[in-house]
Order: sequence, then C-alpha cells, then structure tokens
Amino acid sequence: MLIDASRSLFLLVDVQEGLGPVMAEPRQVYRNCALLLRAAARLDVPVLASEQYPKGLGATMGELRGLLPEGAAMEKLHFSCAADPAIAERVRQSGRDQIVVAGIEAHVCVTQTALGFKAAGFQVFVAHDACSSRLAVNHAVAMARLAANGIDVMPTESVVFEWLHRAGTAEFKDLIALIK
Repeated sequence: MLIDASRSLFLLVDVQEGLGPVMAEPRQVYRNCALLLRAAARLDVPVLASEQYPKGLGATMGELRGLLPEGAAMEKLHFSCAADPAIAERVRQSGRDQIVVAGIEAHVCVTQTALGFKAAGFQVFVAHDACSSRLAVNHAVAMARLAANGIDVMPTESVVFEWLHRAGTAEFKDLIALIK
C-alpha cells in the first residue's frame, strides 16, 4: 500500500523540549520531522502534534514548533494518541484514513499510537528515521514490533516521495531541494 497525500494525516508525537535532547540521534529526528512538516505543508497534508504533559516536559521543540500549523499542538496524558479522546476525534474529523507517525519515544508513545490507530481501522505508516528512543536498542525493538504487527515502517524520504507521487511538479522541485 502506498501513502497518498490526499488520504494522509501527519502525526508528530511528543518531540518536546524536555525529551528531544536525551534521545539517541536527536538531530536526525529533528531534521526528518522538519522535512515531514514542510512536505505536509506543501502538499496540504493535515498535521497534528501531541505534547505529553507539556507542563513537565515542555512544548514541541522550537525548530519544529515554528513549522506547526495554528492549533496543531495538542496536550495529552495518555501514552497513545489513539487513546486520547481529543486527539482521536481530531484524527477522525480530518476524514483521512492514512496516518504517518513520527516522534519519540519509539517504544512507548509512537508504538502505542501506531498500534492504537491501526486497531481503530487506519492505515498507519511510521517514519523510522524520524523516531527515536533514549536507547537505540529500544528504537530497533519498537520498529520490529510495529512491522510484525502490520505497520509499514519506512524512511522519511519514502514518505515524501510517495506523497509527491511524481517528479516534474512544482511541489517536487520545492521538496527535492530540501532533500538534497
């Protein structure tokens, strides 16, 4: 199954000031999440961003917060975005049946979110190089578990190129400049 921009929603999970810096490979996660946010904006893919207990863990990382659409950030206490009533309702209201997920921590909130939305009937894709955990082994185990449970685990660039669908468009020219 390919990702279709007209059917997709991008969900950024908990890439927050108090969590991001202690993850394995945080710069890679920020760079790839930023690419997904820019691609989503260019291709009219709706965006939501969860913030796990922002009072204690801070807001979405500043460099990513500036790329979020107005009203995209949503506070949560559940580990799974699918278990949070307000976030789950916003996802349903989007009318999209595909969800691209990225964020932290891969083995907790990302995994629970992806499995929860799959159980709710959505097609779920996880950009593995836009996710992290404090320990690289936890990230690796999470990605294997997601794949074993029918979640498509793929690189960020694959998400962007599937959203684009073809070369030669103005959108392609804009986004390829960000990838190179």
